[in-house]
Amino acid sequence: MVVSAPTDYDWAKEVKEFEDTRAGVKGLVDSGATKIPKFFVHPPEKLHDQPVAVRAMPEMPEIDFTGVERGGMRRREVVEQIGRAAREWGFFRMVNHGVPVSTLDAMLAATKRFHEQPTEAKKELYSGDATQKVRFTSSGPTRCTDVACWRDILTCFHTDDTLDPELIPQVCRNEVQEYVKYMIKLRETMSELLSEALGLRSDYLSSIECLKSEALAMLYYPSCPEPNLTMGNAKHSDTTFLTVLLQDYTIGGLQILHQNQWVDVPPIHGTLIANIGDLMQMITNDKFKSVEHRVVAQPIGPRLSVACFFLPNSKRMAKPFGAIKELLSENESPIYREFLCHEYFDFYKNNYGLVTPALPHFKL
Repeated sequence: MVVSAPTDYDWAKEVKEFEDTRAGVKGLVDSGATKIPKFFVHPPEKLHDQPVAVRAMPEMPEIDFTGVERGGMRRREVVEQIGRAAREWGFFRMVNHGVPVSTLDAMLAATKRFHEQPTEAKKELYSGDATQKVRFTSSGPTRCTDVACWRDILTCFHTDDTLDPELIPQVCRNEVQEYVKYMIKLRETMSELLSEALGLRSDYLSSIECLKSEALAMLYYPSCPEPNLTMGNAKHSDTTFLTVLLQDYTIGGLQILHQNQWVDVPPIHGTLIANIGDLMQMITNDKFKSVEHRVVAQPIGPRLSVACFFLPNSKRMAKPFGAIKELLSENESPIYREFLCHEYFDFYKNNYGLVTPALPHFKL
């Protein structure tokens, strides 16, 4: 069901008034709002979407990365665990992943520091232009058929692993640079392990350059005065190849859809979450699964998280992706047609709120 604005409600006017403040959702909270604007209100069937009753809550896989270096004593075991998690869950928690806990804590503190600046210090970065390398925005809707989510985002896009440091706000610059450095190191490890889990040579995913750019999203979910009416993030799957997520350690809210039930993913200090994106599901011909997930709104806050989305490098973005040929056979044909990444991103954006998930629309 798509939300339809009441005839006596000026949707465009209220959205424009919100956007013109350039203060984001936090600006609403700071103003003392006790009611959320109507364009944040989600349909009841999506808010209370619990596909089946939960009897015994399953736990998302947790994988210890100790000993995964080449020739490491646990590498084969971890490859098997990652393959099983990517096939059955699409998500897994990583411990002993090589990123110092101090770096994780500093990244979350920097996220909080940026978003809790006065509006005057942030508003010059506020933009709906997705082509900007660094931008501050809220998840406001672009059409009357959209509903907004209760969060603010600072995104830093590292094309080909690089971003001019001067573009990053000084209040979080050092932390972003340090964190991305570790994300690139972790990506190299995960690229090899995922390749091996598919039965391919360890450098396969690296060779097709599908994980060579990073979009770092620093998310801030303020406390919500009416959390029963909105979402921190609506049900969706990630449009990218791979995501690594850092959650804060005090406020939960992330849920993943597993076997037709919502499973809570509680935050655990020092860990990271990995999840498969739509494009990885496509090139693996559905061997790895991109799973829908959401973030419930909370009456307390802020909730903080940092998502690192991995994408192809600029040269590879200009070429279509298709199913990995080494995974096909006489008995297994491609499930999806070949397409450019931007074709998929545009379809997802233009049909947001109307088509979920998007990947089936690219089936042959």
